[in-house]
Amino acid sequence: MHDGQPSGILHDVKTGSADWLRPGVGQTRGNRNPVCGRFTQQFSYSDLHAYFEFFGQPLGNLQPRYSICPTQDIIVATASPLGGHSLQRMRWGLVPSWWKKSLKELPSTFNARAETVAEKPTFRAAYRARRCVIPASGTYEWQDVPGGKQPWYFTPATGPVFLVAGLWEEAPHPDDRTKTITSTTMVITDANEFVSRYHDRMPVLLDRDTMAGWLSGALGDDLLKPAAEGLIKAHAVSRRVNNARVADEPSLIEPVSVQATLLD
Repeated sequence: MHDGQPSGILHDVKTGSADWLRPGVGQTRGNRNPVCGRFTQQFSYSDLHAYFEFFGQPLGNLQPRYSICPTQDIIVATASPLGGHSLQRMRWGLVPSWWKKSLKELPSTFNARAETVAEKPTFRAAYRARRCVIPASGTYEWQDVPGGKQPWYFTPATGPVFLVAGLWEEAPHPDDRTKTITSTTMVITDANEFVSRYHDRMPVLLDRDTMAGWLSGALGDDLLKPAAEGLIKAHAVSRRVNNARVADEPSLIEPVSVQATLLD
Protein backbone atom coordinates (compact mmCIF):
# COMPACT_ATOMS: atom_id res chain seq x y z
CA MET A 1 0.00 0.00 0.00
CA HIS A 2 1.33 3.43 -0.95
CA ASP A 3 0.52 6.81 0.55
CA GLY A 4 3.65 8.70 -0.36
CA GLN A 5 6.26 8.66 -3.12
CA PRO A 6 5.51 5.72 -5.41
CA SER A 7 8.32 3.36 -6.32
CA GLY A 8 8.90 0.74 -9.00
CA ILE A 9 7.80 0.43 -12.59
CA LEU A 10 4.11 0.70 -11.83
CA HIS A 11 4.59 4.20 -10.50
CA ASP A 12 6.93 5.49 -13.23
CA VAL A 13 4.98 8.32 -14.77
CA LYS A 14 7.59 8.66 -17.51
CA THR A 15 6.67 5.29 -18.96
CA GLY A 16 3.15 4.70 -17.68
CA SER A 17 -0.12 6.55 -17.58
CA ALA A 18 -3.45 6.06 -15.92
CA ASP A 19 -7.02 7.09 -16.49
CA TRP A 20 -10.17 7.84 -14.54
CA LEU A 21 -12.14 5.95 -17.16
CA ARG A 22 -13.49 2.53 -17.96
CA PRO A 23 -10.64 0.06 -18.39
CA GLY A 24 -9.68 -0.89 -21.88
CA VAL A 25 -10.06 2.62 -23.30
CA GLY A 26 -6.58 3.54 -24.47
CA GLN A 27 -4.92 6.86 -23.93
CA THR A 28 -1.72 8.51 -24.94
CA ARG A 29 0.40 10.74 -22.77
CA GLY A 30 -0.72 14.36 -23.11
CA ASN A 31 -4.19 13.28 -24.24
CA ARG A 32 -5.67 11.78 -21.10
CA ASN A 33 -9.39 11.61 -20.55
CA PRO A 34 -10.20 13.62 -17.38
CA VAL A 35 -12.81 11.38 -15.83
CA CYS A 36 -13.50 9.15 -12.85
CA GLY A 37 -15.37 6.15 -14.23
CA ARG A 38 -15.27 3.30 -11.70
CA PHE A 39 -15.63 3.33 -7.93
CA THR A 40 -16.99 1.41 -4.94
CA GLN A 41 -19.62 1.89 -2.25
CA GLN A 42 -19.28 -0.69 0.52
CA PHE A 43 -20.24 1.21 3.64
CA SER A 44 -22.72 0.79 6.49
CA TYR A 45 -25.29 3.21 7.84
CA SER A 46 -22.96 3.69 10.79
CA ASP A 47 -20.23 4.83 8.40
CA LEU A 48 -22.60 7.31 6.77
CA HIS A 49 -23.84 8.64 10.11
CA ALA A 50 -20.30 9.87 10.74
CA TYR A 51 -20.88 12.48 8.01
CA PHE A 52 -24.62 12.78 7.33
CA GLU A 53 -27.68 13.45 9.49
CA PHE A 54 -30.59 11.15 8.66
CA PHE A 55 -33.01 8.86 10.47
CA GLY A 56 -33.20 5.09 10.37
CA GLN A 57 -32.30 3.09 7.29
CA PRO A 58 -33.96 5.07 4.48
CA LEU A 59 -32.66 2.85 1.68
CA GLY A 60 -33.18 -0.51 3.35
CA ASN A 61 -30.28 -2.92 3.44
CA LEU A 62 -27.11 -1.47 1.92
CA GLN A 63 -25.51 -3.96 -0.44
CA PRO A 64 -21.73 -3.56 -0.85
CA ARG A 65 -20.69 -2.77 -4.41
CA TYR A 66 -17.14 -3.23 -5.63
CA SER A 67 -17.34 -2.30 -9.31
CA ILE A 68 -19.75 0.57 -10.02
CA CYS A 69 -19.90 1.76 -13.63
CA PRO A 70 -21.54 4.81 -15.24
CA THR A 71 -25.34 4.66 -15.82
CA GLN A 72 -25.81 2.39 -12.79
CA ASP A 73 -27.69 3.62 -9.70
CA ILE A 74 -25.56 4.88 -6.83
CA ILE A 75 -26.18 6.22 -3.31
CA VAL A 76 -26.15 10.01 -3.06
CA ALA A 77 -26.67 12.46 -0.18
CA THR A 78 -28.56 15.73 -0.62
CA ALA A 79 -29.63 18.45 1.78
CA SER A 80 -33.08 17.70 3.18
CA PRO A 81 -35.65 20.54 3.14
CA LEU A 82 -36.55 19.44 6.69
CA GLY A 83 -32.96 19.75 7.87
CA GLY A 84 -30.16 17.23 7.86
CA HIS A 85 -29.61 15.04 4.83
CA SER A 86 -31.54 12.78 2.52
CA LEU A 87 -30.07 9.57 1.08
CA GLN A 88 -31.25 8.66 -2.40
CA ARG A 89 -30.42 6.32 -5.25
CA MET A 90 -29.67 8.09 -8.51
CA ARG A 91 -28.49 7.21 -11.99
CA TRP A 92 -24.76 7.92 -12.33
CA GLY A 93 -24.74 10.13 -15.40
CA LEU A 94 -26.67 13.39 -15.17
CA VAL A 95 -29.72 13.78 -17.42
CA PRO A 96 -30.44 17.50 -17.97
CA SER A 97 -34.08 18.54 -17.95
CA TRP A 98 -33.91 19.72 -21.58
CA TRP A 99 -32.67 16.36 -22.94
CA LYS A 100 -35.35 14.93 -25.23
CA LYS A 101 -33.56 12.13 -27.07
CA SER A 102 -33.17 8.55 -25.80
CA LEU A 103 -30.84 7.92 -22.88
CA LYS A 104 -28.79 5.75 -25.23
CA GLU A 105 -27.91 8.89 -27.17
CA LEU A 106 -26.90 10.93 -24.11
CA PRO A 107 -23.16 11.73 -24.12
CA SER A 108 -21.07 10.81 -21.08
CA THR A 109 -22.26 12.98 -18.20
CA PHE A 110 -20.97 11.06 -15.19
CA ASN A 111 -18.28 13.72 -14.63
CA ALA A 112 -18.41 17.52 -14.71
CA ARG A 113 -15.22 19.52 -15.15
CA ALA A 114 -14.67 22.06 -12.37
CA GLU A 115 -13.45 24.66 -14.87
CA THR A 116 -16.70 24.69 -16.86
CA VAL A 117 -19.35 23.31 -14.51
CA ALA A 118 -20.87 26.73 -13.82
CA GLU A 119 -21.32 27.57 -17.53
CA LYS A 120 -21.79 24.30 -19.40
CA PRO A 121 -25.48 23.88 -20.34
CA THR A 122 -25.55 20.26 -19.18
CA PHE A 123 -24.55 21.14 -15.61
CA ARG A 124 -25.05 24.85 -14.91
CA ALA A 125 -28.63 24.63 -13.62
CA ALA A 126 -27.72 21.82 -11.23
CA TYR A 127 -24.59 23.70 -10.13
CA ARG A 128 -26.72 26.69 -9.16
CA ALA A 129 -29.49 24.83 -7.36
CA ARG A 130 -28.93 21.09 -6.91
CA ARG A 131 -25.71 20.08 -5.17
CA CYS A 132 -25.07 16.68 -3.63
CA VAL A 133 -22.35 14.55 -2.06
CA ILE A 134 -21.42 11.12 -3.37
CA PRO A 135 -19.91 8.87 -0.68
CA ALA A 136 -17.25 6.66 -2.27
CA SER A 137 -15.37 3.95 -0.43
CA GLY A 138 -12.69 4.04 -3.11
CA THR A 139 -11.94 4.63 -6.78
CA TYR A 140 -10.07 2.60 -9.39
CA GLU A 141 -7.28 3.88 -11.59
CA TRP A 142 -5.28 2.20 -14.33
CA GLN A 143 -1.61 2.52 -15.21
CA ASP A 144 -0.07 1.43 -18.49
CA VAL A 145 2.72 -1.08 -17.89
CA PRO A 146 4.49 -3.64 -20.06
CA GLY A 147 1.89 -6.27 -20.81
CA GLY A 148 -1.24 -4.19 -20.31
CA LYS A 149 -3.05 -2.03 -17.76
CA GLN A 150 -2.43 -2.36 -14.04
CA PRO A 151 -5.39 -1.38 -11.83
CA TRP A 152 -4.86 0.48 -8.56
CA TYR A 153 -7.42 1.10 -5.87
CA PHE A 154 -7.48 4.51 -4.14
CA THR A 155 -9.05 4.90 -0.70
CA PRO A 156 -9.17 7.53 2.05
CA ALA A 157 -6.08 7.60 4.24
CA THR A 158 -8.43 7.99 7.22
CA GLY A 159 -12.16 7.44 7.54
CA PRO A 160 -14.46 5.08 5.64
CA VAL A 161 -15.38 7.21 2.61
CA PHE A 162 -14.43 10.00 0.24
CA LEU A 163 -16.99 12.82 0.17
CA VAL A 164 -17.12 13.59 -3.55
CA ALA A 165 -18.71 16.86 -4.69
CA GLY A 166 -21.63 16.15 -6.99
CA LEU A 167 -24.62 17.63 -8.77
CA TRP A 168 -28.06 16.12 -9.27
CA GLU A 169 -31.09 16.60 -11.45
CA GLU A 170 -34.67 15.38 -11.61
CA ALA A 171 -36.28 15.45 -15.03
CA PRO A 172 -38.87 13.71 -17.20
CA HIS A 173 -37.50 10.37 -18.34
CA PRO A 174 -36.43 10.80 -21.99
CA ASP A 175 -37.76 7.35 -22.90
CA ASP A 176 -41.06 7.72 -21.03
CA ARG A 177 -42.18 11.28 -20.33
CA THR A 178 -44.81 10.06 -17.86
CA LYS A 179 -41.99 9.10 -15.50
CA THR A 180 -39.15 11.03 -13.88
CA ILE A 181 -35.48 10.14 -13.62
CA THR A 182 -33.14 11.32 -10.88
CA SER A 183 -29.49 11.45 -11.87
CA THR A 184 -26.12 12.69 -10.66
CA THR A 185 -22.57 13.51 -11.68
CA MET A 186 -19.18 13.83 -9.96
CA VAL A 187 -17.22 17.09 -10.19
CA ILE A 188 -13.56 16.65 -11.13
CA THR A 189 -10.59 18.99 -10.93
CA ASP A 190 -6.80 19.02 -11.28
CA ALA A 191 -4.91 16.24 -9.52
CA ASN A 192 -2.92 16.86 -6.36
CA GLU A 193 0.75 15.85 -6.27
CA PHE A 194 0.08 12.23 -5.26
CA VAL A 195 -2.63 11.56 -7.85
CA SER A 196 -0.68 13.41 -10.56
CA ARG A 197 1.81 10.53 -10.54
CA TYR A 198 -1.01 8.52 -12.12
CA HIS A 199 -3.13 11.11 -13.89
CA ASP A 200 -3.75 14.84 -14.17
CA ARG A 201 -7.33 14.87 -12.83
CA MET A 202 -9.19 13.73 -9.72
CA PRO A 203 -12.64 14.11 -8.08
CA VAL A 204 -13.30 17.17 -5.94
CA LEU A 205 -13.14 15.95 -2.34
CA LEU A 206 -15.08 17.64 0.45
CA ASP A 207 -14.84 17.25 4.23
CA ARG A 208 -17.15 17.80 7.20
CA ASP A 209 -16.26 21.50 7.31
CA THR A 210 -16.95 22.25 3.63
CA MET A 211 -19.80 19.85 2.90
CA ALA A 212 -22.57 22.09 4.26
CA GLY A 213 -21.35 25.08 2.26
CA TRP A 214 -21.21 23.00 -0.90
CA LEU A 215 -24.73 21.65 -0.45
CA SER A 216 -26.24 25.05 0.34
CA GLY A 217 -24.45 26.83 -2.47
CA ALA A 218 -22.68 29.18 -0.08
CA LEU A 219 -19.36 27.76 -1.28
CA GLY A 220 -18.53 27.00 -4.88
CA ASP A 221 -15.47 27.84 -6.95
CA ASP A 222 -13.26 28.01 -3.86
CA LEU A 223 -13.89 24.28 -3.26
CA LEU A 224 -13.18 23.14 -6.82
CA LYS A 225 -9.49 22.48 -6.26
CA PRO A 226 -7.18 19.51 -5.70
CA ALA A 227 -7.40 17.69 -2.38
CA ALA A 228 -4.73 18.32 0.23
CA GLU A 229 -1.84 15.90 0.30
CA GLY A 230 -1.95 12.93 2.66
CA LEU A 231 -5.67 12.21 2.24
CA ILE A 232 -5.35 9.35 -0.24
CA LYS A 233 -3.60 5.98 -0.30
CA ALA A 234 -3.42 3.31 -2.99
CA HIS A 235 -2.68 -0.36 -3.55
CA ALA A 236 -2.51 -2.66 -6.55
CA VAL A 237 -5.46 -4.97 -7.23
CA SER A 238 -6.11 -7.89 -9.58
CA ARG A 239 -6.39 -7.29 -13.30
CA ARG A 240 -9.79 -8.92 -13.14
CA VAL A 241 -11.00 -5.39 -12.42
CA ASN A 242 -10.09 -4.51 -16.02
CA ASN A 243 -13.26 -6.27 -17.14
CA ALA A 244 -16.24 -4.03 -16.35
CA ARG A 245 -18.47 -7.13 -16.40
CA VAL A 246 -16.47 -8.95 -13.72
CA ALA A 247 -18.46 -10.37 -10.80
CA ASP A 248 -19.07 -7.70 -8.16
CA GLU A 249 -17.25 -9.23 -5.19
CA PRO A 250 -14.90 -8.21 -2.34
CA SER A 251 -11.84 -9.87 -3.86
CA LEU A 252 -11.70 -7.08 -6.45
CA ILE A 253 -10.31 -4.63 -3.89
CA GLU A 254 -7.92 -7.00 -2.11
CA PRO A 255 -4.27 -5.90 -2.25
CA VAL A 256 -2.01 -7.98 -4.48
CA SER A 257 1.69 -7.87 -5.16
CA VAL A 258 2.97 -6.43 -8.40
CA GLN A 259 4.32 -9.85 -9.34
CA ALA A 260 0.91 -11.45 -8.79
CA THR A 261 -0.90 -8.89 -10.91
CA LEU A 262 1.51 -9.36 -13.79
CA LEU A 263 0.73 -13.10 -13.75
CA ASP A 264 -3.08 -12.67 -13.85
